[in-house]
Amino acid sequence: MKRLAAAALLALAPLGAAAAEIGEDGLHKQPWFSVTFKDMGEDLEAAAEAGKRLAVIFEQRGCIYCEKLHEEVFADPEIAAYIAENFMVVQMNLFGDEEVTDFDGTALPEKEMAGRWGVVFTPTILFMPDAAPDGPANAAAVATMPGAFGKLTSLHMFEWVREKGYEGEEHFQKYHARKLAAKQTQ
Repeated sequence: MKRLAAAALLALAPLGAAAAEIGEDGLHKQPWFSVTFKDMGEDLEAAAEAGKRLAVIFEQRGCIYCEKLHEEVFADPEIAAYIAENFMVVQMNLFGDEEVTDFDGTALPEKEMAGRWGVVFTPTILFMPDAAPDGPANAAAVATMPGAFGKLTSLHMFEWVREKGYEGEEHFQKYHARKLAAKQTQ
């Protein structure tokens, strides 16, 4: 009877609750990551067609901060569900060789595109604009999340981008503080 109950609980385990899978490239994987040809223009169009925002996450093999992001933040069912519903996330390898095509047509291996975009730390998440820009992705990004932050900071960043907080007068830090204060009063 205990086995049946345990099996039922496992079957009902929420999205992201288990340890994140490690891919052949040594990077953590989420079931809601999008596997694409890494053409930023095409990815932006695909995200828009799905009613989502495009986010690009840079990671590297053995990154303890990437592990923290996957095992603590992305493992939270509320956060995983929010991201999966509202974002198309494309993973890049800081030292990878897969070709990436930038919005301006420049094609480089992931590791060189990381340099072009100024990505020097993992994880780094670049949140892309709604419309394709003329220049490189890093100049067009509406927000950048450099590092592994806690659950609520991460969730609030995704919410702030989805709500287009970057277009308003409320800086992310003030948005985050307001959301934390509201949660504490509940």
